[in-house]
Amino acid sequence: MKNQFGIEGIDTIGDRFHIQAQLPEMVVPTITFELIQTLLPIAFTIAILGAIESLLSATVADGVISDKHDSNMELIAQGVANMVTPIFGGIPATGAIARTMTNINNGGRTPIAGIIHAVVLLLILLVLMPFAEYIPMAALAAVLIIVSYNMSGWRTFKGLLKNPKSDVTVLLVTFFLTVIFDLTIAIEIGLIIACALFIKRVMETTEISVIRDEIDPSDEADMDVHEEHLLIPERCAVYEINGPYFFGIANKFDDLMLNLSSSRRPQVQIIRMRKVPFIDSTGIHNLANLIEMNHEQGIHVILSGVTPKVHAQLEKAHFYDKMNPDHICPHIDVALQKAREFLGVTQAEA
Repeated sequence: MKNQFGIEGIDTIGDRFHIQAQLPEMVVPTITFELIQTLLPIAFTIAILGAIESLLSATVADGVISDKHDSNMELIAQGVANMVTPIFGGIPATGAIARTMTNINNGGRTPIAGIIHAVVLLLILLVLMPFAEYIPMAALAAVLIIVSYNMSGWRTFKGLLKNPKSDVTVLLVTFFLTVIFDLTIAIEIGLIIACALFIKRVMETTEISVIRDEIDPSDEADMDVHEEHLLIPERCAVYEINGPYFFGIANKFDDLMLNLSSSRRPQVQIIRMRKVPFIDSTGIHNLANLIEMNHEQGIHVILSGVTPKVHAQLEKAHFYDKMNPDHICPHIDVALQKAREFLGVTQAEA
C-alpha cells in the first residue's frame, strides 16, 4: 500500500491526520448544570494534579538555577490558560519537567524562555505545519518512546521505594490504580490515603503528659521564677499537651482525664497549652464538655499558657463564656498559685 507521497509501506502523519496551518475555530461550549455535575469531580482532580506537577517542575528548576519561583503566579497563569485553551479545542496543560529542563540546559533561565517557546510553537503551527505531513509515523513513534522512557522516571520510582512505608503505600496504591483503572480514580484515592496517613502522623507527634510532683523551672521558657523547683500541691495535677489539639487528640485527652478513678482524681486540674499551635472545633467542643463535667463534680480546671492563636480561636468560638476568667493564667507559676488558692493551702504547705 502506497501513501500519499508514493512511498510504499511507510505511513506519515498526513496519512493519519488532517493538518491545517491555522488556529482552530473558537467554540464556546454550552454549559449546563448536569454537565457541571458530571465534570466537576474530574476537573477538580485534574486541577490538583496539574498544580502539583507545575509546582514540582518549578521547584526542580529553582534548585538548578538557584532561584525562587512565585507559586501564586504559576497557578494563576496555569488556571487562566486552561480556561482559555478549551475554547480553541485545547486540553489542560501544566508545567512540564522535560521541557523545563530542556530550556535550562540550552541556556533558558528566565520567563522569557517560556514566552519564546510559545511563540516558536505558534509559528510552527501557522507556517511550518504543512511540512509536518512528511514526518513518518515510525519516526514519531520513536520520539514518543524516548519521551515516555524519560518521563517514566523509573530511577526516581526505585528511589522512592526507600522512603517511609506510609509514603511507599501511597505511591504503590496510586501507581497500580492508574494502571488498572485511570488517573482520576488513582489521584482521588491517593489523596484520601495521604490525608489519613498525615492525620495519623500528627496524632503520633502530639504528646500528653501528666505531672503530679514538681516542675523544673530551668526547663520552662514561658515564665520568670527563682525557686529551684515548682512544687505541685496535693490534689492537683498538671496536664501538658505538646502538639496540635484536634479531633484525633481531643478524644485521647478526654479519656485520660475522665477515666481516672475517684481516689486519684485531683480537685484542681491545670491544662498547659503553651505548646499547642492550633485547636479545631472538635478540640474546643471536647474541652468545653470536659470543663463543664468537672465543674459539676466540683473540680477546678485552669488553662495555662494559651498561645495567642489558640486564644483567638477560643474567643471566636465563645469558649470563655463557659469559663471563669480567673481560671485562665498566662503561665504555670500563676496557675499553681491559683490552684493553691482553690485548695486553701500556702506555698510552704504545698
